[in-house]
Order: sequence, then structure tokens, then C-alpha cells
Amino acid sequence: MPSRQKTILWSAAALLAGLSLRIIFVLHHPRWVGDTMVYADLAQNMLSHHVFGFSEGGLQPTLIRLPGYPAFLAVCFVLFGHANYLAVVCIQVALDLLGCLLLASIAARIWSTRAGLITLWLAALCPFTANYTAAVLTETLSIFCVTLALFALERWQSQFTLPLGAPSSPAASSQAKVGSQDAFPASDQLGLGWSLLVGFACSFAVLIRPDEGLLAAAIIPAMLCLAFRSPARSIRSRLLPAAAASLVVLLPLLLWGIRNYRVFHVIQPLAPRYANDPGETVPFGFMRWYRTWGIDFQSTFDTYWAYDGAPIDIHNLPPRAFDSPTQRAATANLLTQYNVNQSETPAFDAAFAQLAAVRVAAHPFRYYVVLPIARLADMWLRPRTELLRIPIPWWQFTNPAASLFSIFFALLDAAYLALAVLGLIRSSRKLWSTRPELLIATLALVALRCALLLTLDNSEPRYTLECFPMVILFASAAFKTSSPKGVISTEGRRP
Repeated sequence: MPSRQKTILWSAAALLAGLSLRIIFVLHHPRWVGDTMVYADLAQNMLSHHVFGFSEGGLQPTLIRLPGYPAFLAVCFVLFGHANYLAVVCIQVALDLLGCLLLASIAARIWSTRAGLITLWLAALCPFTANYTAAVLTETLSIFCVTLALFALERWQSQFTLPLGAPSSPAASSQAKVGSQDAFPASDQLGLGWSLLVGFACSFAVLIRPDEGLLAAAIIPAMLCLAFRSPARSIRSRLLPAAAASLVVLLPLLLWGIRNYRVFHVIQPLAPRYANDPGETVPFGFMRWYRTWGIDFQSTFDTYWAYDGAPIDIHNLPPRAFDSPTQRAATANLLTQYNVNQSETPAFDAAFAQLAAVRVAAHPFRYYVVLPIARLADMWLRPRTELLRIPIPWWQFTNPAASLFSIFFALLDAAYLALAVLGLIRSSRKLWSTRPELLIATLALVALRCALLLTLDNSEPRYTLECFPMVILFASAAFKTSSPKGVISTEGRRP
């Protein structure tokens, strides 16, 4: 069988396997509650009242969410019916599988067809990203935007690095033979189409999640690095692609910032960090106290999310939440008072702030270094079963089958990460010599995201999912076969 047909068959098999996995999650583990209702309410009010706001307590505008995902839901509701979440997750499944293909295309172009197939299988069968396609949440679209931006960046880099006057594609080459003296227009050589696609992916990503501004922060500087390594081009032609991408990113944020200023009289182009509308209080004292001991997702669920609306059981707090019996007694007394009405007050917040101040003063290194790193490690290494019907404290073995499944997921997660590290080590030298900007962008995106996660109060494994396109891409490089000694592969330089 010809090699091309084998590639097509293996690709189809990977997509079919990936589709089957996602169908299992959609049928058995759908997630259409919690934040789903928040986004759906915003989408419905956009359609019915042309107001970006919530219905509870009377229609009120808000800025605690960005408009990207509600707009996506609104389009789905118009096309398939109000609250048709099955249609939403089907579209998310399709986008996720398309993202798998785009990621495989990147690997095939920079390494080999074999690497592309491995990438496709790793992406299609990755349960950590696949299970979020069954949740009406932002993660699937956010991951797709990351993949699309990296795909467009790689294609733009391939086109931008062509020698001046060289055709950017076979079609352009045949067009040149037909007669035009200016066969390859500047816009074609600059890859403006791909740079605009970079901008679109980054723009939509940040309109879905505010932290996805990191995507543009990683990719656009990488584009500038390549531009200034091309001395044969004019300053204008060097800056134009990155400037075009930046404009596409900034324009929607400018419009959203103008809307927020007109409605709320605040300068807020992104969603606020603590998801609070102007005038709403933020329990900074409680949050700081939580940061003095909170590490794992279990604590996030039992304590961080429970504050202001649910009881907090002191027995759910780990021993590291207290530095002494006296401090434990003071914490127990404070929580007992809070549990009476289960609502935050300035007095409670001040009391938590006082507890936090004492603990930070006693152990500053733990607060500023140890605990943030521990939270980051928990986000990367915890079994990613938060959307499944599995007890969060899997280590207690109250349900042995569920605990064993969690251990399997943890080992699988560790395998993906270990393969990614190995693949990065094996491929970084070649990638640096052929596509340094792609290497810079991928590593910068992971580093920037980790730096951001170090500042968060609450540990949630989903916050690292946007890094999985890079994890899968480099994991495939772990299986890359080396070129024979003295032979240099040129497959990765295809235009």
C-alpha cells in the first residue's frame, strides 16, 4: 500500500478513536451545570435583551465575564435552539478533533510524517482534553485557539523566511510562469494572511478567557524576533505582520473596554481578576488566609469555593493550616461564628486577615515560595478526574475502583509530561536551528502560564490544560527517529 494511503488510513483511525472517546464522555459524563448556567444566562440576555448581563434580581449588566464564550453559545442557540447544550458539545468535539489535526500538521511539517501521526494519536486519545468537550465551559475553545495560533505561526514563519522573490506555494510558482513581472506580491511574501490568523486566534482566545492574553504575549514577540532577523527586508515589511496581528488582538479589547467604561465608568478591557463587578466587595483577608495553607484541589472545593454561601468544616482543613494549638482554636472559633449565617462580612474578613498576617510573618518563605510552587505542582500532577463521578479525595480509597482509576489517570498524566520533557530535550537543538521562533513561543507560553499560576489562590487542574497542545507536540518528538549520521533532514523546512 502506498505510503500516502497508509498515512490517510492511520489518520482516519486516530480521528475515529478520538471521536469515540469524546462520545463516551458526552454520553456518560456531560457537564452542563455551574458556570454553564452563567454563560447561558449571558448568552440568552444578549439575544433577548441585547444586554450583556445577568437575569437574577432583575436584568443587570456585568463585566465579570468576557463576551467570547457567551457569544459562541448565543450563535449555537440561534442555530440549534435555546439551551441546546448537546449541539454545543458536538461543535466542541468537532473543534477539538480539528485542533488535533492542526497539531499533527505542525509536527509533520517541523519533524516528519511519522511524528505527525504520533501527535495525532496522542492528541486524539488524550482524555484530559477530551473530557472537557463534554462540558459547556471555555476550556475546549481556549485549547483550540492555542493550537490554531501555533499552527498559523508555523505557517507564517515558513512563508516569511522564504528568500525574497521565491514562490510561497506551488500555485504561486505556476502563476509566476504565466507572465507577471511582479509574480510574488509583498503581502504574499510577508505571510499577512497567516499573521492575521495568528491575530484572530489570539484575539478570540483572550475574549474567551482573560488569562489567554498570555498567548499573544508569547507569540507576537516571537514574530518580532523573526522579523528583525531578516535584514534583507525593509523596516515596514518586518513590522507589518506583527503589527497586523497585534491590531486584530487589541481592537476587540478596545471596544470591550469602551463598553465597560460607558456602562460602569471603569477602565477594564479584561475581566477582573476576582470576578467582581464595580462596587462588589472582595474578601481579600479570607483569600490571604487561604493562601497561607491551601495547596490541593480538595481544599479549593471544601473551603475556597464554600466561603460566602456554604459551611466550612474545620476538620476538612489540613494540619498545615495551623501553626499552634492556640491558632487552631482561634480558627475554629472564627469558623464557628461564620457557619451561623454562612456569609462574608467585613468583620470576618478582617479576622481572617489578622490570622493571615500572623502566619505570613512567622513563615514568609513558606507563604511566598513553598506554597505557590506546591499549588502549581498540584495543578500539573493531580489526577484530572474533576469532571468525572469520582470522589475528589481519591487517596482515601472509599471507592477502590474509582481510586485505582484516579491513579491510572495520574500515571497517564505523568507519562504525557515525561514524554514532553524527553521530546523537548531531543528536539530543541533542531527546532532552534530551523524554527527558533516556534520554540520561543511554545516555551514562553508555558513559562508565562506557570508564572501566572504561581500567583493564584486556588489550585485547579484545568488551569494547565491550555499548555497541553505544547505538551502533546513535544511528547511526539520523544518518538522521533534520529537522522543517520552526516545526513541532515530537510523535511521540516517545507513551505
